[in-house]
Amino acid sequence: MRTQVAIIGAGPAGLLLGQLLHKAGIDNVILERQSGEYVLGRIRAGILEQVTVDLMVEAGIGQRLHREGIVHHAIELVFKGERHPIDVTGLTGGKVVTAYGQTELTRDLMDARRDEGLTTVYEAHDVSLHGFDGDQPVVRYRHEGREHELQCDFIAGCDGFHGVSRATVKEHVTEYEKVYPFGWLGVLADVPPVSPHAIVYGNSERGFSLCSMRSLTRSRYYVQCPLDDKVEDWSDDRFWDELRRRVDPHLADRIVTGPSIEKSIAPLRSFVAEPMRFGRLFLAGDAAHIVPPTGAKGLNLAASDVKYLSAAFIEHYRERSAAGLHHYSEHALKRVWKAERFSWWMTTLMHRFPDMGAFNQKLQESELEYLVHSRAASTALAENYVGLPL
Repeated sequence: MRTQVAIIGAGPAGLLLGQLLHKAGIDNVILERQSGEYVLGRIRAGILEQVTVDLMVEAGIGQRLHREGIVHHAIELVFKGERHPIDVTGLTGGKVVTAYGQTELTRDLMDARRDEGLTTVYEAHDVSLHGFDGDQPVVRYRHEGREHELQCDFIAGCDGFHGVSRATVKEHVTEYEKVYPFGWLGVLADVPPVSPHAIVYGNSERGFSLCSMRSLTRSRYYVQCPLDDKVEDWSDDRFWDELRRRVDPHLADRIVTGPSIEKSIAPLRSFVAEPMRFGRLFLAGDAAHIVPPTGAKGLNLAASDVKYLSAAFIEHYRERSAAGLHHYSEHALKRVWKAERFSWWMTTLMHRFPDMGAFNQKLQESELEYLVHSRAASTALAENYVGLPL
């Protein structure tokens, strides 16, 4: 089998890249080691920057997003028992973020690819990448008990943090990493959100909390927890009680509780791999970088990578220019590091660290006070939250 671009990974990054390339007339094949059902079953983030929404529209699949996505105009910060709104839309000249679950975005992309008859090979095992340092890359894999070979012009590694793409070039990669000393216990429940137009971040003496939404009838809540906690230690009742203790009293009274439909503990890390190009192999999304979820940047960074990479491939095939491919890593990493900085800052600002001490705690409280009472500081937060320009 031969294609122009072989895409490794059928998560949002790979699927979105494939759709954008297809719309531009560029043939592509996606290889995914898991089943389609497994991919759809992964519960992930759901706050989209305008850049990501625009890309979905450009890919021709923004209809359901516009119909069902919930626009957010503000975030709220809770500390010392009081809630403080940040008017994100007003501070950024009308920009917004949209709540639309990553599962739904993935479903839209998978449906479009299926309807247009594009090739996606699920349960492709033992994937290996060859020849990307030359002119004839090849991807080998095993599917349904048989060995296969996919010849291509380029390989796009969109297969996540544990995928084969970065592992293949690991000896040529410089890795930067920070691991945080706590995790997030997350609960997904079919209950209405505490606020239909705001995301609520909480900083309390008991630790961080986050109140967000997936739809008007489904909510996603988090509390900071020790890394050695086990999900089975957290009953639904214990979770709801703890969440109420970490927000202001008025908000606590408004929280509607219900049985969890998904519960998990996620560690937090910041990670960047440089560069993001190795000959004819390009990394995108979690294959190249991870951010703590505090800033809602993971999916959006993957989308901006895809924007740069798809534009570079389109330029190559339409204009016979390699300029975009040559500068892909440089351009993508500039935005990656800005998002890493913002996510690290939000994480540092809103969490209680084990070795914090009284002095650092006072500094954190002072910064929060300054943030909510300074228009300049609030604007800086808002600009980063809605997404910096490409």
